Amino acid sequence: MLAKVLSAATVGLDSIPITVEVDINTKTLPSFTIVGLPSKSVEESKERVRAAIKNSGAEFPSHRITVNLAPADIPKEGPAFDLPIALGILIASGQLPKSVEDIITVGELSLDGSLRNTQGILPVALLVKQKKYKGIFLPFINALEAAVIKNISVYPVPSLITLSHHLLGDKIIDPHPYIPFDEISQDTGAEFDLSDVKGQETAKRALEISAAGGHNLHMRGVPGAGKTMLARCLPGILPHLTEDEALEVTKIYSITGNIPEGASIIKTRPFRAPHHTVSRMGLIGGGTHPLPGEISLAHRGVLFMDEFPEFPRSVLEAMRQPIEDGIVTISRAAGTITYPAKFVLIAASNPCPCGYYQDPVKKCRCLPGQVANYRKRISGPIMDRIDLHIELSAVEMDKLTSASMGESSQSIQGRVQKARDLQTSRYNNIKAVCNSDLNSKQVKEFIPLSNECLQLLQQAVCTLHISARSYYRTIKVAQTIADLEECGKITPTHVAEALQYRYQDKE
Repeated sequence: MLAKVLSAATVGLDSIPITVEVDINTKTLPSFTIVGLPSKSVEESKERVRAAIKNSGAEFPSHRITVNLAPADIPKEGPAFDLPIALGILIASGQLPKSVEDIITVGELSLDGSLRNTQGILPVALLVKQKKYKGIFLPFINALEAAVIKNISVYPVPSLITLSHHLLGDKIIDPHPYIPFDEISQDTGAEFDLSDVKGQETAKRALEISAAGGHNLHMRGVPGAGKTMLARCLPGILPHLTEDEALEVTKIYSITGNIPEGASIIKTRPFRAPHHTVSRMGLIGGGTHPLPGEISLAHRGVLFMDEFPEFPRSVLEAMRQPIEDGIVTISRAAGTITYPAKFVLIAASNPCPCGYYQDPVKKCRCLPGQVANYRKRISGPIMDRIDLHIELSAVEMDKLTSASMGESSQSIQGRVQKARDLQTSRYNNIKAVCNSDLNSKQVKEFIPLSNECLQLLQQAVCTLHISARSYYRTIKVAQTIADLEECGKITPTHVAEALQYRYQDKE
């Protein structure tokens, strides 16, 4: 007898429908075969399914069982096919009725028949909505993740026996109610508040501009100047994720299994801080079956790279194209996959190996050649892709011991959110969501410049020898500064401040 159950496989960030065909031949010796390019984890589902069916009180057929995962030319990964395979066997053996057509079924089985947490649920739920299927059977623990998608029926299944009773009509599983995006609570995720940071007003201003326009920032300063603490404050002033952005982020975290247990959707902008020993594959992504790396996990959030020159040169150079384009394309023999990687890069570095080059208090112990070689670890093309460059000195003692508190992150976040809302409204008809997303053509279209601003920029090109890329990035930073002040147009003052952050180009 032949049975068909609809399931799904995730390719990149999207899911495609997979038909699980189960055939039971009673005229041959017992065997259990899975075909259709299954991975090792799919092959191992044979033993999980066998034990789950028996421990659920059902009968496992002692005949030849052939499972085909169609289409057969697409590699199948992960244990999410356990439930549809078990369901297909029960249907093909006549223990359940044929009543699961047009319903996607996914879930990893435990040996006792209960369903475990399964990765990649959100892309499957989006597939259900796109293809207009009747609903989705999924593990009970993953119901919140799929319930954020409107107009689909989400059936939370705690175990195989519960689903069997539902299909037999003995005890119906009620669909999980839809969870509106606005009703989901949000946490800033910030470790520190900017009011706790003493001094460093220039750095705080640069952080505010970076958060408002999505601009990359490089902080260079002596050890203990507060570079890491400032970066850890950034999540507290970032604008809120929109619903579309939250779905993008959650899809990435869903396929990598990084969604916190019991969470439905990620509403906090990601903050990733990989160690400088990270491999190129760990940062960019890859593998035999490519998975997202740190730059994709930081999508629509922040990638903080402390001790920037200590990262391997090959790792830093691999970031050129993702920083520029906001995507990363990974090509392997099995195929090519593109992941989003639109992040804000926050880099922190020391001025030299010992950390005290040109410090007025502590004497630098490095030779001139050592200082030059240390700075050469970061190439010019990488530095040219960073919009804001600031130098930090040690905090003065009177500021460090002062009892006065600076402006809070909440207050700064209010200005940042207003500026980002202006940008969202301005770029409503294009894919850009903030100033840093604009390409050179869009800069000319959306950011008009007065003659005074153009003259100032022309002088900067001649004096500072900035590149064409830096020219357009300076204009985008100036637009962000104007947005923070809620000005309708860019003034020479905004351009002058933006040029101050091109410090690296003056060296």
